[in-house]
Amino acid sequence: MDKILDIDNIDLKIISLLNEDAKTPYTEIAKKVFVSSGTVHVRMKKLEDMGIVKSATLNIDFSKLGYDISAFLGIYLEKSSLYDTVIENLKTISEVVSAYYTTGNYSIFAKIICRDTNHLRFVLDTIQKVEGIDRTETLIVLEESINRPIQFFDKEK
Repeated sequence: MDKILDIDNIDLKIISLLNEDAKTPYTEIAKKVFVSSGTVHVRMKKLEDMGIVKSATLNIDFSKLGYDISAFLGIYLEKSSLYDTVIENLKTISEVVSAYYTTGNYSIFAKIICRDTNHLRFVLDTIQKVEGIDRTETLIVLEESINRPIQFFDKEK
């Protein structure tokens, strides 16, 4: 917890700018934050060492790659003690792109991405055969209206 105290507004600005576009060169980040590019590099290394920055990711339009269906899957477990086993099995299904251990109706809430309804049906059949899963509920995404990173500072300040 003490390492969090080593984070200042410059670190947060760097994180926010790279969170918007991970491909932004450090020289451009440096100009916006009013530090040297070397400082940005050192700070990013520190944030990586602290485990705050885990990786850089791409924001992909999967529909342009032929994956037209996104769905959320509420998963009911037979017993909560089977969570670890079920998650390990879900990790082997490439269409499962994220999964969360949750409170509420579902034990696990997962996001899956599929090419079409036939592919979705195949993936759902595969998931429902995982030992420890009692049943599932599928919510098909009609539109993704918000997908943004969290802002750590006010851009106007």
